[in-house]
Amino acid sequence: MTTASRGSLTVVGTGIKLAQHCTPEARNVILSSDIVYAAGGDPITQHWLATLNGNLVSLHDVYRAGRKRDEVYEDMVETVLAGVRAGKSVCAVFYGHPGVFVYPSHEAIRRARAEGFEARMLPGVSAEDCLFADLDVDPGSLGCQSYEATDFLINARRFDPTAALILWQLALVGDQTRRLLESDPKRLQVLADVLMEYYGPEHLVAVYEAAALAVTRPRIQWVALAALHTSDVLQHSTLYVPPKGAPSPSKKRLALLRARLEN
Repeated sequence: MTTASRGSLTVVGTGIKLAQHCTPEARNVILSSDIVYAAGGDPITQHWLATLNGNLVSLHDVYRAGRKRDEVYEDMVETVLAGVRAGKSVCAVFYGHPGVFVYPSHEAIRRARAEGFEARMLPGVSAEDCLFADLDVDPGSLGCQSYEATDFLINARRFDPTAALILWQLALVGDQTRRLLESDPKRLQVLADVLMEYYGPEHLVAVYEAAALAVTRPRIQWVALAALHTSDVLQHSTLYVPPKGAPSPSKKRLALLRARLEN
C-alpha cells in the first residue's frame, strides 16, 4: 500500500457548546478530511458539521432501543475503521472531549494503529471543564476525584470526602445491563445511601449539565443527598459533591520531610 493511499484517523471533539467550543485545530481537521463520521449529536450539531464537510456520515443510527451499549460501540468503531481501511483520511467527531468517557474513540485508535494506520486524538472541551467554570471549582485548591458513577458504586471505590468528588453518567448509575439510557430513582437512592455514610443526609450536591448552546444556560440543581432520588437527572447529568471538612496534615509525613531536609 502506498503512502498516498493509506488511510488515517483523527478523532476530535466538538466541545460542549455548539461551534464555540470546537477548537481551530479540530475544525481544520473536519474541513480537510475525506470523510467525517459524527457520533450522536442533535440535528443542529449534525447540520453545522455538514456545513464544514459535506461528506458527513451520522453514526446516530446505530442507537436503537434495547441494544447493549457494547454492541453500539462496536458498530461505531467498525464503521469508522471501514473508511480508514478504504484509504481515506477519516475524522471521527464526538461530543465534548473525544477521549472522556468515549470508549469507541479509544478503541478505534487502538485498532487503527494495530493495523498500521496513523491515528491520533485531539483534545477538546469536556463537561468537567464547563463544570469547573460554572460552579467556580478549582480542582487544585482541595483536590478533585472523578469516577464513572456505576464504577464508583459497585467497586466500593476509596475516596477522600475532604476533596471534591465528580461522578459521571449519573443517569446510568447502578445499571449493569448496559442497555438503559434513563435514570431510575431507586438506583439514585442507593448511590445517595452510600454517599450519606460519608457526608450526611443534609450535604448539598449539584446535579449539573453544561449549556449546549450559546442561548442557553447551564442547569445546576442543588439538592440535599437525602433528596437526590427526587432530582431531575437526565442523560448528560453529572453529579458534583463539594468537599466536607478540611484535610488533616500527616504528622508522620511532616516529620519525615523535616528529617530529610535536615540531612
